[in-house]
Amino acid sequence: MHRGPTALALYPAWEDVLPFATRTLADADAAIVTSSCADGFAASRLVLSSSSAVRVFYDLGTPGCLRGDGLGGFDVVLSDTGGRALEDLRSRWGARIAVPLYSSVDPLVHRPRRPLASFRSDLSYVGTFARDRQRALEELFVGAARRQPRRKFILAGEQYPPGFLGQDNIFHFDRLPPSRHPALYSSSRLTLNVTRGPRASIGFCPSARLFEAAACGVPLVSDRWEGMGQFFTPGSEILLASTAEETLQAMELSDRELRQIAEAARERTLQEHTAERRAEELERILEAIATRSAPVTTEAPFAADL
Repeated sequence: MHRGPTALALYPAWEDVLPFATRTLADADAAIVTSSCADGFAASRLVLSSSSAVRVFYDLGTPGCLRGDGLGGFDVVLSDTGGRALEDLRSRWGARIAVPLYSSVDPLVHRPRRPLASFRSDLSYVGTFARDRQRALEELFVGAARRQPRRKFILAGEQYPPGFLGQDNIFHFDRLPPSRHPALYSSSRLTLNVTRGPRASIGFCPSARLFEAAACGVPLVSDRWEGMGQFFTPGSEILLASTAEETLQAMELSDRELRQIAEAARERTLQEHTAERRAEELERILEAIATRSAPVTTEAPFAADL
């Protein structure tokens, strides 16, 4: 597939960008609509009525942000969640072909930085408050802080209700811009990843922040979900925890052991989980759809659908 010029169109209303979008789609090799887009339904109608060679829907919020009128009109449906989510896209939402295209990281943005005294912690967590991961966060993060009052814990994220943290050794940054996340990660002895409940129940659901933290060279401890080993090897590239006690066990590892885990995760991230790698995967998927040939790097159900 050829690489054409890049253009970004910002618009106040769908009607304003419609002529430009229509002209662009006329000779497009591929047209992609993403979930959680304000004009997603209108954009989908336009894409499905166009002559684009490959018409794609990219679901970035499985299972919560799918189109209510089905996905059968698209040539392929991409999902940032794999495993059983792909079968759900086919059986429940009518996708003819469902393929994973996971989150990624830009290693030029997320990379090891000089530690800052204000961000130094024994355990950090970055994430906006969400009720469907509240219980896990209370157990793995707040519970660990409660059991280790002399250690420093940092949480960065908005919308936490008053009294949620309730520990003197938890320091909260309510609004920390993404540009500061690498410095926070790089200043943490260990950082925690907690997945939202619906995604964790399906599995194969790595968030972008998981790869961002790994790219910054910080050792990771994460909640458990099916498919983790496809992205990081538990024990050698990532630590897993279901209880506060298991979080504390991870924190008890020596600096040398944690450094080895962090280095292994960063190396794998740079090899397998960068934006450049995902772009290559996307090109192979689109090429396979356009030529009706089996792709190189997708899960097994894809080939069976072609």
